[in-house]
Amino acid sequence: MSLLRQGLGCLLLAGFLSGCSSLRNTLDPALARRVDEAMAAEMERQQLVGAAVGVLIDNRIVYLKGYGMEDREKKIPVTRQTMFRWASISKPLTAIAALQLVEQDKLDLGADVRRYVPEFPKKNATITSRDLLCHQGGVVHYTNGPVIATKRTYKTPHPFEDVVVGLDDFKESPLINAPGEKYSYTTRGYMLLSAVVQRAGERKYFDQVKSRIARPLRMRTLQPDYQWINIPHRAVGYRKKEGKVGPSTNTDVSWKLGGGGYISNIDDLARFAEGLLNRCLVGKETEIRMWTRQKLRNGKETQYGLGFRFWGKGETFRRGHSGSQEKTRTRMVLMPGRRLGVVMMCNTEHCNTGAVADRLLRVLGVPIEQP
Repeated sequence: MSLLRQGLGCLLLAGFLSGCSSLRNTLDPALARRVDEAMAAEMERQQLVGAAVGVLIDNRIVYLKGYGMEDREKKIPVTRQTMFRWASISKPLTAIAALQLVEQDKLDLGADVRRYVPEFPKKNATITSRDLLCHQGGVVHYTNGPVIATKRTYKTPHPFEDVVVGLDDFKESPLINAPGEKYSYTTRGYMLLSAVVQRAGERKYFDQVKSRIARPLRMRTLQPDYQWINIPHRAVGYRKKEGKVGPSTNTDVSWKLGGGGYISNIDDLARFAEGLLNRCLVGKETEIRMWTRQKLRNGKETQYGLGFRFWGKGETFRRGHSGSQEKTRTRMVLMPGRRLGVVMMCNTEHCNTGAVADRLLRVLGVPIEQP
């Protein structure tokens, strides 16, 4: 797809958004009550502290609402201004940024990533951007192999703001398997992909995400979750310990931006889902490839595309992504055939976002069986 066509698609959606910049809730009141009842039931059943949801019907945002507490101790409620970590829903942002460069003929998915990032050491195997997009590159995750950090000193206080420097966290680690041999989910693989995007796009990685994704979709709050920056309404995280729900840690995630380091309010996650449903960000051919189950070298099909997970089959086939991290649980579910979508953000680490999303989809008439 040409840049002109992609730009026109974004302009069409931006025109819609400018006409309802406040994103007024337009869901039928009776259906809205059922959404609220479902959320109230899940909040109680799962002992959740705070959450926010977005509902999309006919490919448009129709409902956005917060539930529970942003900060339980200070009695601050969740609103549409509350900022939640995206966790691994950051990966689709990186995937889209990479695929846009493919459409611009700036990135070859089949080329060795070292063509773009020679700082990444040779591994006696060729890793491609396609391998990284579908978690087949053999790059270490957290506990599935040794993580070996590069020992060096830095002259800047926050060196990993540069996603290429961030590779120092793991680049000396051995591969856990040969590329294409197996599917092995990896946040660090997406950190490497963000470095490829930075080099191929010849601009800072986040600047590309901001200019080609956030700005066209009017995502005004999306940003890296840098601990050294004061972010108003940043949600406090909660976890269950010995049966009691209390405040979680405030772990720094700035070093893994491309794989799990973003933060925003619920409006912006919903805008991202809306942009995907309306094919605003990539063309049809790219979308088909992005939303196709990728195969291993032996031909076996996986449950992951290029930056997106898949759930269910037939009339309940769903695509999107989930996120799990200190302080947050998130989920984005898209059903383009039904022109539906649900997004959910929660500050409680034991939240089962899949159960919440499925319950909301049942409210919307999708025949997903109850567990």
